[in-house]
Amino acid sequence: MRIISRTYNILVAAAMALWISLAASAAMASEIDELFARLADPNEPDWQHVEQEIMRHWDLSGSPSADLLLRRGKAALEAGETDRAIDHLTALVDHAPEFAEGWVARAAAYHAAGLYGPALYDLRQALVLEPRHFGALTGIGVIYEELGRVDVAHAAYEAALALNPHMEDLYDAILRLGPSAGGEAL
Repeated sequence: MRIISRTYNILVAAAMALWISLAASAAMASEIDELFARLADPNEPDWQHVEQEIMRHWDLSGSPSADLLLRRGKAALEAGETDRAIDHLTALVDHAPEFAEGWVARAAAYHAAGLYGPALYDLRQALVLEPRHFGALTGIGVIYEELGRVDVAHAAYEAALALNPHMEDLYDAILRLGPSAGGEAL
């Protein structure tokens, strides 16, 4: 009887932990949805804070080791140590393949190394995980612009602006690419 009671208690505790985890996850999803709705408003007065909150959410992997790999990878990239950054960020995406920001960070390292194919692959992986990642869309635009595919770059920049209309540099890029991308010159 003791074994049954103990097993029951363990199962109840596990079910409660799962329920709490799911409730927290749903609350976080609701919060980020609200942030994206506010960011999409071109008249949002506090858009910089909203954008920072979204980026803070993106940086949270839920794993201390993944967070450490992300910090190390970004630090190596900032220090110009591209190969080291790629190593850290590859370990990160291997460890946490569901963490979109890991893919975005490694794409930045690949781009810095001139490896456009792997960078584009990683940005697409990030968008599978977080379709609203305006940073990944911007990265796709930058790479395709560098490759001379202004039509694709233009579309990527427009998609990023639809999510975050406060990215002033992208308006300039769209105007610059407009006639080349098949649009009309203003």
